[in-house]
Amino acid sequence: MSDVPEEDVPEEKAARFAAIVLAGQRAEGDPLAESQGQTWKALVPVGGRPMVERVLEALLASPSIGQIALAAPTPDLLDGMTSLEEAVRRGRLLILPTQAGPAASTAAAWDRLGQLCPTLVTTADHALLTPDLVASFCSRACASNAAIQAALVPATAIRTAFPEAKRTFLRFSDGAYSGANLFVLAAPEALRAVRFWQQVEQDRKHPWRIARRIGLDALLLYLLRRLSLEGALQRLTKVTGASARAVILPDAWASVDVDKLEDLVLAERILAERAEDTR
Repeated sequence: MSDVPEEDVPEEKAARFAAIVLAGQRAEGDPLAESQGQTWKALVPVGGRPMVERVLEALLASPSIGQIALAAPTPDLLDGMTSLEEAVRRGRLLILPTQAGPAASTAAAWDRLGQLCPTLVTTADHALLTPDLVASFCSRACASNAAIQAALVPATAIRTAFPEAKRTFLRFSDGAYSGANLFVLAAPEALRAVRFWQQVEQDRKHPWRIARRIGLDALLLYLLRRLSLEGALQRLTKVTGASARAVILPDAWASVDVDKLEDLVLAERILAERAEDTR
């Protein structure tokens, strides 16, 4: 079932999470980074500061998060970011090499963290991440005993807040959603889902192999808009061997990752509005 509690779990009952931040990119480079004169996408400035710095600061400021592992494409990715130096020096923030894809980087980082449960996974392009969103997502995740959990934002919320934005939605029979680049590995068997993710990544140029792994019947139901979100989660649980749940977040901006120039413009607009609201 999707996990949509009416209220967050009280903070004192919320577990302390480890965290993994994925900052890799494909070997052929990243168009957004190139357009902004950067080698690495994670260093693209958003509101005048590298996006990866914004993400790490939000995690470090959240009382829900303990140790953090950054999967970085180069060991000097954080050079010059003085706000992060203390966390690196104290060992709270580990800088690890990326592996052959996001799933492999997640598996390697989680192993380095001792497969701590629960562990939050997010990406370096989640530039709008805030300590409050982290705390809310973590407390909602604590309300479920599922091995792996993913944050989703309803398409209705996104269309209302950002009607001009072009988004890709997962469309189910009972609603459409966008991912929010927030996941929780809450039990050791979550590694099975990560390994399945690796297999899907390896087959990305062979869509029919992916279809066979998921199941042609489920794929057909999805294409016909007859597969519910709950049905999709049950299917994912079956094929991975790890129980899966969705955490529904109400805030449209939680779905904004900075992948394209249009995303960068939108993210900077949202940051400017936040700054105006705090004056």
